[in-house]
Amino acid sequence: MIHDARRAPRRHVTDSVPVIDTMTDGIVGQLGNLSESGMLLIASAPLVEDGLYQLRFHLGGRSSPINVGVHVLWSVAANTPGQSWCGFRFLTISEEQRAHIREWVQAGEEATAG
Repeated sequence: MIHDARRAPRRHVTDSVPVIDTMTDGIVGQLGNLSESGMLLIASAPLVEDGLYQLRFHLGGRSSPINVGVHVLWSVAANTPGQSWCGFRFLTISEEQRAHIREWVQAGEEATAG
C-alpha cells in the first residue's frame, strides 16, 4: 500500500475546472486535485517556481468562485508540450471557502468508500 504523507486529504478533480490568475484575468491551467491546504494544477501558462499568485476557480456547482492566494512549491514539465504540473499551498483563503473545499473532498471520499 502506498502511504500519502500529505496532511490534508485530497480529491482528484474529474471535471474540467479552469483556474484563473486574478491579476491578468487569464486562464493559467486546469485543476488536477484539491485539498483544503493546497492544489495540483495542470498549467498551460508559464508559472514561476516559488512564485506567489492570486487564483480563482469554481468548484462543485458553487455559484461564487473560490479565491486563493497561493505559493508555487514545485513545477515539472508534463508530457504535453507547453504544459507543466505545479503544486501549490494556500496562503490565503477564507474560512467559508476552506470549509466548502473540505466538504467537497469528504463527499468524494464517501462516494468512493460506498
